[in-house]
Amino acid sequence: MRKIHVIGIGAGDPEQLTLQAVRALRGTDVFFILDKGEVKSDLTQLRRDMLDAHIPEGTYRVVEARDPERDRSAGGSAYSPAVGDWRSARAGIYERLIAEELGEDETGAFLVWGDPALYDSTLGILQEVLDKGAVEFEYDVVPGISSVSALVARHRTGLNRVARPVQITTGRRLAEGFPEDVDDVVVMLDAHQTFRQYADQDIEIYWGAYIGTPDEILASGPIAEAAPRIERLRAEARERKGWIMDTYLLRRRDAEERKEQ
Repeated sequence: MRKIHVIGIGAGDPEQLTLQAVRALRGTDVFFILDKGEVKSDLTQLRRDMLDAHIPEGTYRVVEARDPERDRSAGGSAYSPAVGDWRSARAGIYERLIAEELGEDETGAFLVWGDPALYDSTLGILQEVLDKGAVEFEYDVVPGISSVSALVARHRTGLNRVARPVQITTGRRLAEGFPEDVDDVVVMLDAHQTFRQYADQDIEIYWGAYIGTPDEILASGPIAEAAPRIERLRAEARERKGWIMDTYLLRRRDAEERKEQ
């Protein structure tokens, strides 16, 4: 039976790999990497750097395939079908890679940014491949340090406050309104800087881009003050690199905190 490791590799820093992740890396024969094109080639190189740092040369092989394009213009009711089509296209690629590049007695691995359980499609896609029944394999999951954990660590703050909930959501959902009954909200996958909608409210923002990599950028403060700086930093970074990955925490201050100020 073929085996697959789904390994969380952290937010970008090779030193964020857990001991469990390193052990899984060293037990892998074939690493599958989806190439996102020239613009994001440094993401592929970061993965290769992690392998070089933790595994003896010549003990494994890397197989690359081109990641299918997703229709990012689809909005509203067309958004979920577009994501579904993209995931199915990826499932077809995964199926081919496992069937053609992984021997019956070998172990393969997918290296997942952050944690495989948080806003990542790998687990769902592998299950889709298994459900189709064309190829059989077993898989396990190695958790990783997410960009959420890395973000608050770099800002030296907590993810939640005492006896209070925290919610993790997307920019698309934040655009529909600030979550009810929650004052601490982590936002991922926001291409439109939705935090600007809340510049008139007493909310702090803790923002970071390329977290854990040499290109890391951090900014924080009241949204009204920090938003222009974040917009400028984000635009400059995107122009320089051609892409950007950012995450942020919004923290609404309550009456007691305002009194303390």
